[in-house]
Amino acid sequence: MSRIIIGMSGGVDSSVAALLLKEQGLECAGVFMYNWEEKDDSGVCCAQEDFDDVRRVCDKIGIPYYTVNFVKEYYERVFSYFLKEYEAGRTPNPDILCNKEIKFSAFLNFARQMGADKLATGHFARIGEANGEYTLLRAADENKDQTYFLYQIGQEALSMAMFPVGGLTKPEIRAIAREAGLPVSEKKDSTGVCFIGERNFKKFLSGYLPAQPGEMVTPEGKVVGRHDGLMYYTLGQRRGLGIGGSGDGRRWFVVGKDLVNNRLIVQQGEDSPLLYSTSCEIEDLHWLSGHAPALDGEEFPCMARLRYRQPLQAARAVIHGDKARIVFDAPQRAITPGQAAVLYQGEVCLGGGPVGSADSQ
Repeated sequence: MSRIIIGMSGGVDSSVAALLLKEQGLECAGVFMYNWEEKDDSGVCCAQEDFDDVRRVCDKIGIPYYTVNFVKEYYERVFSYFLKEYEAGRTPNPDILCNKEIKFSAFLNFARQMGADKLATGHFARIGEANGEYTLLRAADENKDQTYFLYQIGQEALSMAMFPVGGLTKPEIRAIAREAGLPVSEKKDSTGVCFIGERNFKKFLSGYLPAQPGEMVTPEGKVVGRHDGLMYYTLGQRRGLGIGGSGDGRRWFVVGKDLVNNRLIVQQGEDSPLLYSTSCEIEDLHWLSGHAPALDGEEFPCMARLRYRQPLQAARAVIHGDKARIVFDAPQRAITPGQAAVLYQGEVCLGGGPVGSADSQ
């Protein structure tokens, strides 16, 4: 009989994943990962609360449970990258690197050491296989699809991965949990970056990186205020600028960063041409199949997603080595350096890479 290790977070998705596998008569064990050891602003250790939920769920469905500590690996492989990117004025997505380096690398190795044949998680994604090649497929619930966060894993991980809830919608998952009497059936979904959670982002980041305040200027160079540090702002941001009511009365938006002069560039009006791009360059390409979907210099049609839950955007891509240029059918708002651009053809997630630069209209 196959032995399956289930990565359990204490949330309803991974709990239902464990339940479904147990109901299939498979030999399962739940494992909770400690990736971050720090209390939130109220002094509560969220990881301990989540593990308590894992324990209650596993007791309810009748499977053993364990913990594993990846705090050191997480800090070295994920968090240090997160800080480095912010220091460079970019906006990274650590959840993507967490899947690559922790869940489907360090945790996968741990599962093998425990004699597992498969590693299951509660991700909203599906897996296909043909002629020995595995594909990552979009989830049935398009609003919850998490292939965006999984684009950097590889064939080895896909060959061992199981996503038991990938064919279900969120309401269906909650209904299954309620019917089974799982104690997390109504638990709120987690939001934000895992190690920040509900905390104030600016306060959190200031504890790790020194802030360098500077001028807030219009594209023409007129000084309209002061910023607290470029790392605290992202393209398209309108909240927290502290200059409301000035100018012509319209809302102000971040439209760029002048890293050389430590200036935050802002402009009034959400329809600013500086916020829109028709193309971008992505770098450090990773293809889930292990090979590019087209030859170097050859254009191919695709769909692209520039942020989690963004509807897929029609585009064309041309690969040049470990970089690619993506040209969109319609202008895209606030393409942000450091964020991932993930490419698709039909239901298949091809891969992608972080945005290096975007071109204005």
